[in-house]
Amino acid sequence: MELLTGRLHLRPLTEGDADVMFAYSQNPAVGRNAGWKPHKSREETLRLLREIFIGQEAVWGIVERQTGRLIGSLGLIGDPKRQNGRVRMLGYSLAKESWGKGYATEAVRAALHHGFETRGLPLITAYCYSFNASSRRVLMKCGFEYEGCLRQSEVLYDGTLCDEECYSLPAAVYKQTVGR
Repeated sequence: MELLTGRLHLRPLTEGDADVMFAYSQNPAVGRNAGWKPHKSREETLRLLREIFIGQEAVWGIVERQTGRLIGSLGLIGDPKRQNGRVRMLGYSLAKESWGKGYATEAVRAALHHGFETRGLPLITAYCYSFNASSRRVLMKCGFEYEGCLRQSEVLYDGTLCDEECYSLPAAVYKQTVGR
């Protein structure tokens, strides 16, 4: 399924996206915010595309409509921290040159609309590391509610022990506020 916004085209990722995804995924700042190490080769990116992204029901490449350029990825996947199979967890990453332009907020809003209005999800969750203020702002702008901090929840690829901030957006809240 594809989604369109004013400036973005959210579409399934393909193996043909490997070069562009590798180009932005080798930047240490991009992966660190999402919890993955910088990609070392196009082959690594292609392997991850095949294993994680391609063929997933609600995982998209984020493409600028004006240029046709892939600038990131976004998905609604099962939340491994919850035992409710109907809950989906939001995750996203953007190429560094696309930060600060409102693309993440625009893409997240499209994914929320899809999740709540098309798929009828009861709850969408999201997590970000405490150091990731940009992601926190995106989640707050999109109506997510802060649930708390999961302390010392994850060890990053470089050995850094991180806290994760937990957020959620129930369908009822979305429909009352954001989804009007």
